Amino acid sequence: MSLEQRWLRAAYGASPWLMPLYPLGGLYRYLMRRREARYRRGKKFVWHAPVPVIVVGNITLGGTGKSPLVAWLARWLVNQGWSPGIVTRGYGGKSDAYPLLVTPETAPSQSGDEPLMLAQQTGLPVVADPQRARGAQALVEMGCDILLSDDGLQHLALGRDIELVVVDGARGLGNGRCLPAGPLREAPSRLGRVDAVIVNGELSKPLPVASIAMQLMPQRWRCLRDGQHRELTPLPFRLPVHAIAGIGHPERFFNTLHSLGVEGEMHPLEDHQQFHPAALEFGDRRPVVMTAKDAVKCKDIAPPDSWVLEVEAVLPSSFEHWLAAKLSALIERGCTHG
Repeated sequence: MSLEQRWLRAAYGASPWLMPLYPLGGLYRYLMRRREARYRRGKKFVWHAPVPVIVVGNITLGGTGKSPLVAWLARWLVNQGWSPGIVTRGYGGKSDAYPLLVTPETAPSQSGDEPLMLAQQTGLPVVADPQRARGAQALVEMGCDILLSDDGLQHLALGRDIELVVVDGARGLGNGRCLPAGPLREAPSRLGRVDAVIVNGELSKPLPVASIAMQLMPQRWRCLRDGQHRELTPLPFRLPVHAIAGIGHPERFFNTLHSLGVEGEMHPLEDHQQFHPAALEFGDRRPVVMTAKDAVKCKDIAPPDSWVLEVEAVLPSSFEHWLAAKLSALIERGCTHG
């Protein structure tokens, strides 16, 4: 287990060895409040798009399920008649020129894993740019009439009309403390100032605000080699397997596999893990099972018997009605900031 994984486990488990860092958590919280105030008072520039902007983010480190929600929102918006675009930082990628338009054929070394995954899953314009406001402007110039900012809650240089925060139901807010004493990017009170808090999975600890339930439901298996899809049952591969997960919360993926009857060796990896062929050589011929996020980096190096579990977010109809009403209100008051 890496140092980062050990720290995350301690932060979410309220381990006592983090107690000496508590004063630093208070300092971090103060600095975040001061930074937010500078944007709010106009001391730092905020670019407001001439179209609605929906930010999907979290206030914790580690995976919460933001990308599946972004993909769900993208599909839902298309069904409502919108032409959405997705802007993201492109963590783990490095391009010679930004903004980078990510297509299903873009190299993950340029775009990062999550932008490429979203481009493949949605077929919509996805732009990666460390300066999200610049990336958002590029999407507007492409003709997008609504923008989704993936993991953009703390990137205040891009104005927003709707803020959605995703919380991992199993881990919640951890020990409730800010970095480096805990997993929080912002104080828990931030949840009271966003438009909706969405909980991925069953909530194990109460939150200080009301929330909306989201489930990540397995949909199908995809053979990584030929792209063909198979039903969830019967399993299209033999057991046992090697399961890999380079995501923020690998245990969630492994628990899903167990619920489908998949058994074998589970290999938790670093979030945004960079792969090389040796990392997928386990010395036997067991099938390899992975997440869609890992698959975009493993397609050309994975063993022939490799499988991807595709999942999709499921949200209640009440959330759809709320979001439709929210967007209608924006249109009625002329959501054109430019």
